[in-house]
Amino acid sequence: MSFKHPFFLSILSGLLFAFSWPETGGLTMLIFAAFVPLLVIEQRIAGAPSRNGSRHLFGYSYLAFFIFNLLTSWWVKNASLGGGVMAVVFNALFMAVVFQLFHLVKRKFKGRCAYLILPSFWMAFEYLHLRWDLTWPWLTLGNVFASNIWMIQWYEFTGVFGGAVWIFALNFLFFFYLRKTAFTGFKFRTVFIPTFVFGCGLLIPIAISFLITACKLDFNKGSSPEVVVVQPNIDPYNEKFSGSYKEQLQRMLDLAETKIDSATNCVVFPETALTENLWENNFERTYSIQALHLFQQLHPKLDMVIGAATAYQYEAGEEHTATSRKFTDSDDYYDDFNTALFLSGKNLLQKYHKSKFVPGVERMPFPVLLKPLEKLAINMGGTNGSLCDQPYRSVFNSHNNALKIGPVICYESVFGEFVNDYVKKGANCLFIITNDGWWGDTPGYRQHMDYARLRAIETRRSVLRSANTGISCFIDEYGNVSQATPWWKPMAIRQKIQLHTDLTFYVRFGDYIGRLAVIITFCFLALAIFIRIRGLKPNK
Repeated sequence: MSFKHPFFLSILSGLLFAFSWPETGGLTMLIFAAFVPLLVIEQRIAGAPSRNGSRHLFGYSYLAFFIFNLLTSWWVKNASLGGGVMAVVFNALFMAVVFQLFHLVKRKFKGRCAYLILPSFWMAFEYLHLRWDLTWPWLTLGNVFASNIWMIQWYEFTGVFGGAVWIFALNFLFFFYLRKTAFTGFKFRTVFIPTFVFGCGLLIPIAISFLITACKLDFNKGSSPEVVVVQPNIDPYNEKFSGSYKEQLQRMLDLAETKIDSATNCVVFPETALTENLWENNFERTYSIQALHLFQQLHPKLDMVIGAATAYQYEAGEEHTATSRKFTDSDDYYDDFNTALFLSGKNLLQKYHKSKFVPGVERMPFPVLLKPLEKLAINMGGTNGSLCDQPYRSVFNSHNNALKIGPVICYESVFGEFVNDYVKKGANCLFIITNDGWWGDTPGYRQHMDYARLRAIETRRSVLRSANTGISCFIDEYGNVSQATPWWKPMAIRQKIQLHTDLTFYVRFGDYIGRLAVIITFCFLALAIFIRIRGLKPNK
């Protein structure tokens, strides 16, 4: 069997995608050729006299995307086998369907412009994939540059969808170059111009990125508060939700005490740091909240951000949500939350409920329809069944109004436009609290940290991460990481952070490229349907 066989080309495409990805292979430049083998397969099938090949194209593209998803996302199975299967099998299926639709619609058009169908369909898929219950944005194309932030400082204008445009542009240039040389041979006059164009397409965005970094655009800066980040390193499988919540809290406070001084403004603990049964109906009477207030009395100017597993009991007659569940011994209902709590120097308590969930792991998709199956959802926060969300973003305001914190909980940090809402509501910094210990020592937690760098660039906000088992760190507005902690080591770090108030172009307009792709996709689909119905032949 020849290596030009579609089977080998599809494997090659999958490997190019996978090995370009952060922490999987890290050979980022491979992404600029990852679609090319699939485009070659599609071209052969589209040019064949028989239409039977169209059925085979789906299999070849699914194989490529399955390899891509498997090699980059296999670690999800450490937290949930079902969630891991869903992430790999279904996400690959969605990608293959998009590529198949591109092929079917492209047959209605002629010329190179027909290839615009693929980027519009793909980015429309990614845009919509960010906004439904089966969302899995981990492999959004623009995320591939997360460990090479020197290439994409212009994300402050485009977000990750700008990265997708760049990827498709260079893949098509490479593909057209190969197609041309296949007919003309490698002659200087036929090679020079496409090589020059490809080089410009590669280097100009990188040059713009360097220019932005060199100019160090002057953002409006406020004070520089000092923040302590705690990484307690409590095993989520064997200790966190079965051990003593009092002892765990004391260990975290002791770690914080090693770095706190009179200049410290805030201390941050990770996701679900508090494992006591915290009922929001009666917060102040719980041991954990009282212990935190006592700690604040020792440090009167100190604010605290801490993750907690909380619940709320609905009053009789109070409307409850689709995710609520009934007590076994009464007719009352309650909801579980993955919560970020903020305790200010004046003992004021603010809260935010996590609102983006890993499908099938923290929440059963489409709870209104699938509520009977919710017990199959395995929550990575210490409870069983689906968690309840919050329809709006909250910003924590410190007692002196200097810190305006966007509390981002774990998975939420992968959603660019979602994080923008914190900044639009006044956040001058972003605190990510997470518990990546569920995944073990795999590429997952390292990729998660890399994606936080994208949020820093898009919003031009300082980002800090408090991760239960690592990586905890500080990230500046250009995506540069400092004081990154090692995996599986309890420790605390301290640093001053810059506060910024300007809104970037991307914060103001969000995923406008994705919205435009959705519009173009509908136009292509409508025109293809019109051509089919009317039996019109496209112009050459």
